[in-house]
Amino acid sequence: MGTLGIRVLGSAETLPERVVPTAEVAALCGISAEEAVQRTGVKTRRWLSEEEDPLLQGVSAAQKAIKAAGLSVSDIDLVLNASGTPMQAIPDGGALIAAELGMRGKFAFSVHATCISFLVAFQQAAFYLDSGRAEHILIVSTEAGSRGLNFNQAESAILIGDAAAAVVVGKPVNEDQGIVASGFSTDTHGIHDAEIRGFGSRLRVDNAADHLDDFKFDMQGLKLLRGAISWFPPFLESIRPGLSTSAEGIDRVIPHQTSKAGMEMMARFWGWEKMVVTLGEVNTIAASIPLALHRAGMQQGETALLVGTGSGTHYGALIVQW
Repeated sequence: MGTLGIRVLGSAETLPERVVPTAEVAALCGISAEEAVQRTGVKTRRWLSEEEDPLLQGVSAAQKAIKAAGLSVSDIDLVLNASGTPMQAIPDGGALIAAELGMRGKFAFSVHATCISFLVAFQQAAFYLDSGRAEHILIVSTEAGSRGLNFNQAESAILIGDAAAAVVVGKPVNEDQGIVASGFSTDTHGIHDAEIRGFGSRLRVDNAADHLDDFKFDMQGLKLLRGAISWFPPFLESIRPGLSTSAEGIDRVIPHQTSKAGMEMMARFWGWEKMVVTLGEVNTIAASIPLALHRAGMQQGETALLVGTGSGTHYGALIVQW
């Protein structure tokens, strides 16, 4: 398969104002700050205040990304909401973002693959661009994971924060620019290892008060890590032979910021020097990859590996030529 043409025109991030040190979260979970940092690698995270809205955080990032691309809202043909935490059940977040931006008559919808939603949306955008069905596409990931934490489950509560990131993409300027290799896979053995069971149609809303834990994030971190150790290497090899042991030909590795253990596993594949790591200060869900991408400062001609895992258990990777 040849290169699937796509080019990043602009990117941006918007963070909640409140910086939350790990010591504060650890106290809520009944563990020491030292233990919490040692287990996760997270020293601080951002949490939305009651007055802050994840929708407006996403719109703020979108507006800045559009400006960075040298465009206006009227230039955007398609909006893809790629958030792991839905803002509400109906309508979907794509329509909510488009409405806040003042858009009418353009399509807007959500791509949801939990933590790797941005990767799926990025490839979907490339399909639209390659087929000539769009010129400029806005991808937004906005997360409010702090609002669904279970402080009785320390391993997840001490890990997750909030953030928004947005990317505007368009057509390439040369034939080598775009997605040169990609792959997605789902290991369904991990379907219950990270989940929020509520907010859908399987549980009656009338019973929510008696089942609040079903509306909070539930994660079995050790099971996820064990699954990744066995699943990830052959998955990476299916994308490019040798990818599970070397980052040769890749200038930056932009991973989903899973946890300290997860990042150490990735570092065994590729080494720390090429990895863009935001885990210690800003750790979030689907926004983690576009946020790290925004901070990576990719230059034309460079190559990046965008890679991650998500609840499902989903695995995804894109090798992108800038």
